[in-house]
Amino acid sequence: MASSDILVSFMGAVQAAISVLITIWIGVLAAQFDLIDDSSAKRLSHMCVTIFLPLLLVANLGKQLDSDTAMHYLPIVVWSLIFVVLSIVIGKLSVRLFKMPAWTTPALAFNNSTSLPLLLIQALDAAGVLKNLTDDPDVVEKARSYFLVCAVISNTITFGYGPALLEQDDGGQTDSDPESGRDSGEEEDEDNSSGSSSGNNSGPSETTSLLPKKAVRFAKTTTRHIENAQNKTYHALPGPLQKAVSWIAPFFNPPALGASTGVLIGLVPALHRMFFNDSQEGGYFKAWLTTPIKNTGELFVTLQVIIVGVKLSLSLRKMKEGGEGGRVPWPSIVFILAWRLLVMPALSIPIIWVLAKKTGLLFDDPVLWFTMMMMPIGPPAMRLVALADVNNLPQQAKMATAKLLTISYLATPLIAFPVVGALRAAQNVSDA
Repeated sequence: MASSDILVSFMGAVQAAISVLITIWIGVLAAQFDLIDDSSAKRLSHMCVTIFLPLLLVANLGKQLDSDTAMHYLPIVVWSLIFVVLSIVIGKLSVRLFKMPAWTTPALAFNNSTSLPLLLIQALDAAGVLKNLTDDPDVVEKARSYFLVCAVISNTITFGYGPALLEQDDGGQTDSDPESGRDSGEEEDEDNSSGSSSGNNSGPSETTSLLPKKAVRFAKTTTRHIENAQNKTYHALPGPLQKAVSWIAPFFNPPALGASTGVLIGLVPALHRMFFNDSQEGGYFKAWLTTPIKNTGELFVTLQVIIVGVKLSLSLRKMKEGGEGGRVPWPSIVFILAWRLLVMPALSIPIIWVLAKKTGLLFDDPVLWFTMMMMPIGPPAMRLVALADVNNLPQQAKMATAKLLTISYLATPLIAFPVVGALRAAQNVSDA
């Protein structure tokens, strides 16, 4: 293996990491110059998760998935569950044995598995690094589809079971819908703003509905009736069934719906042909439906990373204004960064290398090997901020998480080392 090849791969990985960091800083600057506020950032983030990400899943999974490649996604599901569960166990042990704060567990368990790797793949392709891995012209879309499956699982676990990991700090009380990741204060603000805009006589505002008043009232009444029916049905169930429903409910969220739709389109040949073939080959939906779905979904990749920068900036601003920052929890931060950027690469790269080289479990797919090596690696997810809000953690704990995330994303260029390791390991198996 020539040292020049390693140097080229490393420089490409560094450029890709710096590209991601610059995109984050664009979000930081937008917040610093008051181009976007906290409320707008929350709404944009919510829109990314509920609209853009599901559409991206439909476009990528629908195109890449078919009866021949469907089994390639099964190892990703298993691997995603394994490394999240392992991280949760290590986090719980560190909290119990070393008295680390409760937010250490979700910080260890949930890395940025969506926007950061998706943008990193784009940057690696632009730097020409992925050419050494495969000649497939659809390498970016294939890698995206693999990362997105991991992201669906991670997102579901994060807001389905993430709040329970913080119960030590607040007794388990939550004030938000775990599927949406929005705190109750935001939802209350939306309800108040919509109610005031429709109920007062002070004139229209930016929150005034453009629909007729009858349509607005009908929508609210229908929603209320559906919620009441759901609550009555739920409370009428026996206790064990209620627990089962509560356990399954987090899996019904917009990203999971988008993934299911993409799987359906991919596995049904007639649908796959209509959505992704050229018009003369039966692709009746490609020009007028698939194209807007894909273009809208593409917004998620960059916009979500910009929102990461916005949230970092706003969190630091709140920390500075609050004056209750306290000391930096360096032991916890060093432990989390070491786990995410040192331990996980040291585990994931050799494990996937052995499975790819010594068994047939991971098929002959270098892109699959590389993405699986990278899935557990990276800074903690920005959803840690939302989890802290959901569980009403003390202000000092929220500020500690803000410091952790800031330091973690400043250290993003360090991801270049595991990127090179994963690339060389995947290429080693491919050349064997």
